[in-house]
Amino acid sequence: MAKLLVVDDEPGICSTMEAALSAAGHTVQTADSGELALSLMRRQSPDILITDLRMDGMSGLDLLGKTREYFPSVTPVMMTAYATVDTAVNAMKQGAHDYLIKPFTPDQLEHLVSRIEEFRRLRDENSRLKDQVETLADPSVINTQNSKMQRIIDMARRVAASDSTILITGESGTGKTLLAKTMHDASVRAKGPFAVVNCATLSENLLESELFGHVRGSFTGAVKDKTGRLQLAEGGTVFLDEIGEISPNLQTKLLRFLQEREFEKVGDTKTIKVDVRIIAATNKDLEREVREGHFREDLYFRLNVIDLHMPSLRDRPEDIPALAEQLLARSFAASHRTPRPLSNDAKRVIIAYPWPGNIRELKNALERAAILCTVDEVTVDDLPDRVAAFAASSALASAAAFETGEVARPPGSTPAAPYPVNSEVSLEELERRHIQHVLATVGTLEEAATLLGINLSTLWRKRRRYLIE
Repeated sequence: MAKLLVVDDEPGICSTMEAALSAAGHTVQTADSGELALSLMRRQSPDILITDLRMDGMSGLDLLGKTREYFPSVTPVMMTAYATVDTAVNAMKQGAHDYLIKPFTPDQLEHLVSRIEEFRRLRDENSRLKDQVETLADPSVINTQNSKMQRIIDMARRVAASDSTILITGESGTGKTLLAKTMHDASVRAKGPFAVVNCATLSENLLESELFGHVRGSFTGAVKDKTGRLQLAEGGTVFLDEIGEISPNLQTKLLRFLQEREFEKVGDTKTIKVDVRIIAATNKDLEREVREGHFREDLYFRLNVIDLHMPSLRDRPEDIPALAEQLLARSFAASHRTPRPLSNDAKRVIIAYPWPGNIRELKNALERAAILCTVDEVTVDDLPDRVAAFAASSALASAAAFETGEVARPPGSTPAAPYPVNSEVSLEELERRHIQHVLATVGTLEEAATLLGINLSTLWRKRRRYLIE
């Protein structure tokens, strides 16, 4: 279901559309002006904006232009009772995806929203596949100075020669697909296919057909025979991404395939044997899923012959500067703009920001910065609001510490410890308090690491160990 924002200066229109769309299961907000609509979108962007053309104050066309500029992920629709070719052309020029002519019925409205939902689904899937192709074409994503990451890559290259099933774990966006492709390329199967199946994006029936294939007439819509990915990847590797999302029924069928290397197409009785290697990946804790009864224990052990855990980007901060420079250069090239460097402040923020979306989030942030940058270097203001807000909150924390007198110290010196040195506490507790105090005192993690005399990677590990926010 979609999140919609309806904008019209006629209250009756807003209430009628809200009732119809809510009855269809959508989440709906309304606004009686373009100004209010922009304010609502700043708080939480909707999926779809439906705006009237003629309104007091800001017109619908002006609202479309600002939506395209500031909220590019929103899909806008223009509605009007004054339908002409000129207004339609102008609306499309301002970024309108579609055109709705008043009066319209609830069925027409729901049909329009359904079409847009399908368009957005296909667009997002295309974007995901594009990211996947770009990631596979860019080995710099796993170039690393981090010792833990280096061990993972070294182990991956050593186990690549075997045919053992591999399970790659780690958060979304950490490069699991690229690691799988690296192992395929280093194996004896390198000349064979490398097939990627995202288990999270398909329904159970479609995923079963995607993996095993089907015969004509086996289910509604099966108008011809289909060969599954397992058979098409003969002699190569099949990468099952987000394996933790598959249904219990498919878990059973996949277990049988891993044990016997054979299967039947959906709706067929003929057994097919194939020679493929399976590499699976998940961002879930499969051990917990097993304990909670959501994932078969025997399948887990079949998948987890060799486990490779990809560290998050915040666990390898020493890799962020070089990776950011490479991704930024690619973003400028993709937008056909002259490359510009990161400002020193932007570098500090990028290193300090925790990047919950990992490499994928960093790539998207720098792509945005490359588009928005208007000066000789990329500044903090060019980064997404959440990253800039993180920088602002860090600055506020530093200012608050300064106001309390905790940072009245010579530049480069370590602040006085906020506890008596003769306290009867453990050395670990003293270290925890000292790190916590330094973090509250300075503006960035880079400065904290410098004051503490340790590198960023060590600081990240100690923060996790002591549960320091």
